[in-house]
Amino acid sequence: MAEDKIKVVVKRRQEQGHGVLVLDLVDSEGGALPPFSAGAHVDIHLSPELVRQYSLCGDPAQRDVYRLGILKDPQSRGGSLAAHAALQEGDEVWVSLPRNHFPLVSGARRSVLIGGGIGITPMIAMAYALSADGADFELHYRGRSRAACAFLDELAACVFSDRVHTHFGEEGAESLDLAAVLGDPVAGTHVYVCGPAGFMSWVIDSAKALGFADEAIHREFFQVDTDSSGAAFEVEARRSGTTVKVEEGQSIVDALAKVGIKIKVSCEQGVCGTCLCDVIEGTPDHRDVYLTEEEKSDNDQILLCCSRAKTARLVLDI
Repeated sequence: MAEDKIKVVVKRRQEQGHGVLVLDLVDSEGGALPPFSAGAHVDIHLSPELVRQYSLCGDPAQRDVYRLGILKDPQSRGGSLAAHAALQEGDEVWVSLPRNHFPLVSGARRSVLIGGGIGITPMIAMAYALSADGADFELHYRGRSRAACAFLDELAACVFSDRVHTHFGEEGAESLDLAAVLGDPVAGTHVYVCGPAGFMSWVIDSAKALGFADEAIHREFFQVDTDSSGAAFEVEARRSGTTVKVEEGQSIVDALAKVGIKIKVSCEQGVCGTCLCDVIEGTPDHRDVYLTEEEKSDNDQILLCCSRAKTARLVLDI
């Protein structure tokens, strides 16, 4: 068994809402699963060439199951369609060990969790963790309609159901009042958002307009549009002793692959951080949504799947 992967079995498969596949995955040998923290995800290896990330949406205190919610998206790059078609009860599948690029801030005065559509998945795990800690939090679930959304029965019956607030267009809640939900930007208040890119941009921009600092606004994108335009540039892979030209419209990952340097990727959209690399020389042209604005300004890291260069040459620690 690979050290960074484990074999799991689909114990239960449910379809909830409109096109949401809810999977309960258990250890193939019946043991406890590696622990995970709220906000973590796993990579599902749907095939050797198809690896996709999905948030863990169960209770982190429950060690015998990983729970996932996967929206069937016709505009996806194949991952959600493959999961819906292929993963049946009793099937075995490899998943990565849990990784967390979207962690809760420990000891926050107040946490506001906002999930749009399938973006509710990491928020559920966060709510379980905050509830167990006795923390002050609210969970807001925004969707087009009640019928379209998953996890509603679970949220209505859970121990923190009094902290859950739903906002559905069909019920006259088309406009989520963020000013009322977020309140004043009191020190120690943290905002977490996940969902469609447009929804997230609206929440993030609104929070900043209300006075919340960027470091108090935490986000996880599922899918974004990427821009590969721009002039060609050179990349030197310092440890590999190789230099390659990255053409316009070509990613650094693809350019390096042509000279035999394989970079591990997953989302290929600058969302997940899998292909994060240190920059030794040169200035990146950051086109990801993974790094914070402060991290981008340091210019010492780059996401190789989508970002480019502002200088004619980048030297990378590869």
